[in-house]
Formats: sequence, structure tokens, C-alpha cells
Amino acid sequence: MDAARPAQFELRLAEVIAALSLATDLGMGQPLEFALRSCILAVRLGDALGWNDEQLREAYYQALMRYIGCNAETHMMAALYGDELLLRKEIALVDNANNIEVLSVIIRRIRQANQGASLVDVTKAIVRGIAESPEHVVKAFSSHCEVAQRLATRLGFSGRIVEALGQLYERWDGKGLPNHVKGEHVAPSVLLVTLVQDVVLFYQLGGIDAALNIARERRGTAYEPHMVDVFCTHAAQLLRGFDDELVWDRVLEIEPSQRVYLTSDQFDQACEAMADFADLKSPYTGGHSRAVASLVSTAADLCGLPPSDVLTLRRAGLLHDLGKVGISAGIWTKQGKLTDREWEQVRLHPYYTERVLKGSPALSLIGNLASLHHERLDGSGYHRGVIGAMLSPSARLLSVANAYQALTETRPHRDAISPDQAADHLRQQVRGGQLDSEAVNAVLNAAGHSIPHPRRDLTAGLSERELEVLRLVARGNSMKQIAQLLVISPKTVDNHIQRIYEKIGVSTRAAATLFAIERNLLS
Repeated sequence: MDAARPAQFELRLAEVIAALSLATDLGMGQPLEFALRSCILAVRLGDALGWNDEQLREAYYQALMRYIGCNAETHMMAALYGDELLLRKEIALVDNANNIEVLSVIIRRIRQANQGASLVDVTKAIVRGIAESPEHVVKAFSSHCEVAQRLATRLGFSGRIVEALGQLYERWDGKGLPNHVKGEHVAPSVLLVTLVQDVVLFYQLGGIDAALNIARERRGTAYEPHMVDVFCTHAAQLLRGFDDELVWDRVLEIEPSQRVYLTSDQFDQACEAMADFADLKSPYTGGHSRAVASLVSTAADLCGLPPSDVLTLRRAGLLHDLGKVGISAGIWTKQGKLTDREWEQVRLHPYYTERVLKGSPALSLIGNLASLHHERLDGSGYHRGVIGAMLSPSARLLSVANAYQALTETRPHRDAISPDQAADHLRQQVRGGQLDSEAVNAVLNAAGHSIPHPRRDLTAGLSERELEVLRLVARGNSMKQIAQLLVISPKTVDNHIQRIYEKIGVSTRAAATLFAIERNLLS
């Protein structure tokens, strides 16, 4: 049954939470769609247990939202153990009440994180990690639960769904954290999803036999016995077709009880919650996404963009860094220079943002724009490396707003710079052909800088040198003549011409000449 749909807006709450679950997969070091698959199995197993629609709804959203607090304290995890994503991936395979197994993983991760260090330094790191782990684990798990509850409330949930998120790491035998809740005092949805997520994890590693083995092994300890018995009895049926399903579509199809459609304002609130979820990844980025959203939407309004484009830009500003959760906090908090491997990981985060949001049309539209926030007109940006002719006015504004905001914020490797210094830096990038001058003027105007009234940029992001070359090309000069006039090599001229053609979207001298004439660039 569907709830009344808001006029002119088509987005279900389940779509937003399903997208957010993909981000939590990244943050937990799990394959994408891990939470979605867990959701499917949770509903199937709950149905086999005879649960009613309300109970199934609790299990459905518990499976999708179990780790929405996962970004809390990640920088501390990375400081103690190295790459927290690898740590989480390994910890997920062991019984978290088995101290020997947990310590074995911790020691292995610390050694890996300290490769190349002296034996003395590695030993010190291991001793520190072991000594601080008990306090850190309790603090981290408590933080995860609290953050999850706060975010879920902001996403529109209440009652038992929110209460259950406070018991994420509790167990049937009372050996869970943070409060050692035991037996029937643990929310049924928590017990079910604890079992289901481990089953999915081991099924992906070793098939149905591995799933059955882990369920039986932890029966009566981590897992509620009756749930295990029902799963083992019906495992073949419950897991049938599990590898072949269109997971996103299936999750939306099986949502229990009444389907909830969001109003535009409710979706904005959800975007703000997701922005804060992403910014928690690093202590250096708190409030970053909100600030980018405010700046870019103001700039877009100053440029006279249609209200619908301004709204989409604001949402893209809020969601642009969702993909950062898939990169280790140790990279985002590193004080020194990034290695080539670390830099390659950083370059992936816009792609992850796009991937997380691509499931539904409304989210995909935002994700496509949000993923362009590090692109540059000359093709030097990432992750696509597209050129100016392929970047819309909205994309240009977003990249500038993100750059300006980041420059005025402290990062682990540098202090924040002043607004005036940030403005100078952006103008340098305009001169270098990386950023759009109109977009820079609009963003600086939105940020309160005193600048000339923004006017339409007619140069397609061409640098001053590229404009010189274009004028000479349009006036009929040969490559050799241009090289002599500018005192550069013919090969350099050719490189400039190819880049100019790419930026302005032409392939011939005549079309380039027409471009220059149309924009009055020859005077």
C-alpha cells in the first residue's frame, strides 16, 4: 500500500535509505549492495518466522540503517590500527566476543600499517593498540549507536526503529556492547539482522555451506537459537536466486507496510542528514558539505539559474562528498604528502558518490552533478577528467564552490587560508584555464567578496595563452608562424590548438574562427 504521494515529487523514503546503505557498505569495507542483500534476507527470514508487517518493517530498515553511524570515531580507529576499512572487513569475520580472534586481527592490522618501521616502533604501536583498544571499542560502539539514532530521527524515523539502532552491537548472550543487553531484552530486529548480515557475509565468501556453518557455530551466543533453527531449516529456499536478483529493485519491491513518499522539504532534510553523515568521516570536514551547498545555491541564484537548477545544485552540494566514506580516514587525516596509491584512492571518491546515488532517477540526477565537483575546464580534474565543453554551468559552479570552501577550511596538511587568499587562488586558476571566470565571480560574490558584477564568460575557460593562440589561428597563421610569433615550439602550438578545440567543442580551424567571432574574441 502506498501513502499519498506529494504533488510533483516522486521519491520514496526507502530509495533514500537504500542509497545511504550503499554508502555504509563503503564505510564498513563491504561490497556494494551488502546491506541491500541483508535487507532482502531479513524480510524473507522474518516472514518465515511469522512476523507481521510492522515487525518486518523494523527488520527492513534495521538492515539498511545498521551502520549509518559508522563514520563516528573513524579517525581514531585509523590512528590506532591503520586502514579502518580493512580492519572492519577482517573484524566482520570473527566472533567479536572472542578476544583472542579480535586481538589477532588488531595486531595484524597494526603490523601492516607500520610496514617499514623498526621492530621497536612496531612493538610500541602494538602495545599501544592493545592497551587502548578496550576503551576505544566501547567509545566507538557507543558513538556509532548514538549517531545512528540521531541520523535516523532526522531521516523521519521514530519508535522501535530508532530504539533498535541503540543496540547495534548487542548479542543474545549478553556479551555485546555497549550495554551488555541480553536475550529477549535485545530488540528482535537487532537479533535478526545480526544473524542475517553474518549469513550474507559468509554466503558471499563460501556459499550456503559457509552460511549454515556460521549460523550453527554461533547459535545461542551471538544469535538467537530459534532464528538460527528457522534459517537452517529453510536456508536453501531463503537463499534461492540470491546471486541473480536485481538487488536495488527487489529491495524497493519488498518494503513491508505502507510506502512513504517524501515531500521536497523532507528530501532536503534527508540530504542534510546524509551530508552530515559524510562529513563525520574526518574531524577536518564537519559542516563542509552544508557550507558548499549554501555557497553554490547562492551563487547559482546570482547567476539567474532557474529555481529548479538552484535546488538541484544545493542538493548536489550537500551530497557531493558521500563517496569520501569509502576512503580510509587515515588518508583524509594524513599530515604528510599522499603516496601515489593514496592519491588514486582520493580520486575515486567522486565516482563513489555517483555510484551511491545512481539507483533512482531523482537521486541519479543529483549524483551525476555531484560527482563533477573536482573537475576542471582543462581536463586536469577527476574522476572523469572531462573538459570545459562538457561541464554545465551548474557543474562549473559546484567545482568552484567546493574549491573555495575547502581552501578556507583547515586540513591536516595545511592551515586554512583567508577568504581573500582563497579568492586570489581561484582567480589564478581562472588565468590558468582550470576554472570558469563567471563561476568564480558568482561564488566570490556569494561569499561576500567585492567584485565586478558577474558577466557571462565567453571564453569556454580558455587560458590567456590559449586565447592568444586562438586569435592567431583565426587570423590564418600557420602553426610555424604562431610558434615564431609566440617564441614557442611548433609542438607546443599544436598541443595548445588541440586543447583549444577540445574546450570549445570544435574540430576545424573554421569552426574555431567562428567561435572567436561569435564571442568577439578577435578585437
